[in-house]
Amino acid sequence: MDLSVKDKFETYAENISILLNNLRDLIFSVAEQEGIPAITETLKWGEPSYVSKIGSTIRFDWKAKYPDRYCMYFNCKTSLIETFREVYGNTFSYEGNRAIVFHTKQILQLKELSHRISISLRYNKIKHLELLGV
Repeated sequence: MDLSVKDKFETYAENISILLNNLRDLIFSVAEQEGIPAITETLKWGEPSYVSKIGSTIRFDWKAKYPDRYCMYFNCKTSLIETFREVYGNTFSYEGNRAIVFHTKQILQLKELSHRISISLRYNKIKHLELLGV
Protein backbone atom coordinates (compact mmCIF):
# COMPACT_ATOMS: atom_id res chain seq x y z
CA MET A 1 0.00 0.00 0.00
CA ASP A 2 1.26 3.46 -0.87
CA LEU A 3 2.40 5.11 2.38
CA SER A 4 0.27 8.22 1.88
CA VAL A 5 -2.77 6.01 1.32
CA LYS A 6 -1.88 3.93 4.36
CA ASP A 7 -1.69 7.10 6.43
CA LYS A 8 -5.08 8.19 5.08
CA PHE A 9 -6.68 4.87 6.02
CA GLU A 10 -5.39 5.32 9.56
CA THR A 11 -7.47 8.51 9.88
CA TYR A 12 -10.76 6.63 9.41
CA ALA A 13 -12.76 5.02 12.19
CA GLU A 14 -12.31 1.24 12.19
CA ASN A 15 -15.73 0.48 10.65
CA ILE A 16 -15.13 2.97 7.82
CA SER A 17 -11.59 1.72 7.25
CA ILE A 18 -12.97 -1.80 6.80
CA LEU A 19 -15.54 -0.62 4.24
CA LEU A 20 -12.97 1.37 2.27
CA ASN A 21 -10.39 -1.43 2.41
CA ASN A 22 -13.06 -3.69 0.92
CA LEU A 23 -13.38 -1.25 -2.01
CA ARG A 24 -9.59 -1.15 -2.36
CA ASP A 25 -9.36 -4.93 -2.37
CA LEU A 26 -12.16 -5.16 -4.93
CA ILE A 27 -10.38 -2.74 -7.28
CA PHE A 28 -7.18 -4.80 -7.17
CA SER A 29 -9.12 -8.06 -7.52
CA VAL A 30 -11.01 -6.81 -10.57
CA ALA A 31 -7.78 -5.56 -12.13
CA GLU A 32 -6.17 -8.95 -11.63
CA GLN A 33 -9.18 -10.85 -13.01
CA GLU A 34 -9.31 -8.56 -16.07
CA GLY A 35 -5.56 -8.79 -16.69
CA ILE A 36 -5.11 -5.06 -16.14
CA PRO A 37 -1.50 -4.54 -15.07
CA ALA A 38 0.08 -1.88 -12.90
CA ILE A 39 -2.68 -0.24 -10.94
CA THR A 40 -1.28 2.95 -9.45
CA GLU A 41 -2.40 3.75 -5.92
CA THR A 42 -2.01 7.29 -4.65
CA LEU A 43 -3.85 10.16 -3.02
CA LYS A 44 -5.68 12.63 -5.26
CA TRP A 45 -7.56 15.47 -3.61
CA GLY A 46 -6.66 13.77 -0.33
CA GLU A 47 -8.58 10.61 -1.29
CA PRO A 48 -7.37 7.09 -2.05
CA SER A 49 -7.15 6.88 -5.86
CA TYR A 50 -6.55 4.07 -8.32
CA VAL A 51 -5.78 4.23 -12.02
CA SER A 52 -4.55 1.96 -14.77
CA LYS A 53 -2.68 3.08 -17.87
CA ILE A 54 -5.72 2.23 -19.98
CA GLY A 55 -8.37 3.56 -17.64
CA SER A 56 -9.89 6.43 -15.75
CA THR A 57 -9.15 7.21 -12.11
CA ILE A 58 -11.35 5.74 -9.40
CA ARG A 59 -11.34 7.46 -6.01
CA PHE A 60 -13.26 6.78 -2.84
CA ASP A 61 -13.69 8.44 0.51
CA TRP A 62 -15.81 8.97 3.60
CA LYS A 63 -16.59 12.45 4.87
CA ALA A 64 -17.45 13.32 8.48
CA LYS A 65 -20.12 15.68 7.13
CA TYR A 66 -22.05 12.58 5.93
CA PRO A 67 -21.20 9.95 8.57
CA ASP A 68 -23.58 7.25 7.29
CA ARG A 69 -22.28 7.16 3.73
CA TYR A 70 -19.17 6.84 1.62
CA CYS A 71 -18.62 7.36 -2.09
CA MET A 72 -16.73 5.98 -5.05
CA TYR A 73 -15.83 8.81 -7.43
CA PHE A 74 -15.33 8.70 -11.19
CA ASN A 75 -14.08 11.36 -13.57
CA CYS A 76 -17.07 13.62 -14.22
CA LYS A 77 -15.80 14.37 -17.74
CA THR A 78 -16.34 10.75 -18.80
CA SER A 79 -19.54 8.92 -19.72
CA LEU A 80 -19.04 6.40 -16.89
CA ILE A 81 -21.86 7.37 -14.51
CA GLU A 82 -24.24 8.06 -17.39
CA THR A 83 -23.55 4.58 -18.74
CA PHE A 84 -23.88 2.97 -15.31
CA ARG A 85 -27.30 4.58 -14.88
CA GLU A 86 -28.46 3.48 -18.30
CA VAL A 87 -27.23 -0.10 -18.03
CA TYR A 88 -27.92 -0.78 -14.35
CA GLY A 89 -30.73 1.65 -13.55
CA ASN A 90 -31.20 2.15 -9.84
CA THR A 91 -28.90 -0.65 -8.67
CA PHE A 92 -26.93 2.02 -6.82
CA SER A 93 -27.49 5.62 -5.76
CA TYR A 94 -25.57 8.30 -7.62
CA GLU A 95 -24.39 11.81 -6.92
CA GLY A 96 -24.51 13.80 -10.11
CA ASN A 97 -22.21 12.48 -12.82
CA ARG A 98 -19.30 11.73 -10.54
CA ALA A 99 -20.09 9.30 -7.74
CA ILE A 100 -21.77 6.14 -6.56
CA VAL A 101 -23.05 6.64 -3.02
CA PHE A 102 -23.01 3.76 -0.54
CA HIS A 103 -24.57 3.68 2.91
CA THR A 104 -22.45 2.26 5.70
CA LYS A 105 -25.05 -0.44 6.51
CA GLN A 106 -25.57 -1.36 2.84
CA ILE A 107 -24.64 -4.78 1.51
CA LEU A 108 -22.78 -4.14 -1.73
CA GLN A 109 -23.84 -5.84 -4.93
CA LEU A 110 -20.35 -7.04 -5.80
CA LYS A 111 -21.05 -8.36 -9.30
CA GLU A 112 -22.48 -5.05 -10.48
CA LEU A 113 -19.87 -2.97 -8.67
CA SER A 114 -17.04 -5.13 -10.04
CA HIS A 115 -18.32 -4.54 -13.55
CA ARG A 116 -18.36 -0.77 -13.00
CA ILE A 117 -14.79 -0.91 -11.70
CA SER A 118 -13.71 -2.97 -14.69
CA ILE A 119 -15.25 -0.49 -17.11
CA SER A 120 -13.49 2.42 -15.41
CA LEU A 121 -10.11 0.66 -15.31
CA ARG A 122 -10.43 0.00 -19.09
CA TYR A 123 -12.16 3.27 -20.01
CA ASN A 124 -9.58 4.68 -22.43
CA LYS A 125 -9.77 1.50 -24.54
CA ILE A 126 -13.57 1.36 -24.65
CA LYS A 127 -14.73 4.98 -24.49
CA HIS A 128 -15.48 5.01 -28.22
CA LEU A 129 -17.90 2.06 -27.97
CA GLU A 130 -21.64 2.53 -27.58
CA LEU A 131 -22.50 2.14 -23.86
CA LEU A 132 -18.78 1.50 -23.36
CA GLY A 133 -19.20 -1.95 -24.89
CA VAL A 134 -21.55 -3.19 -22.18
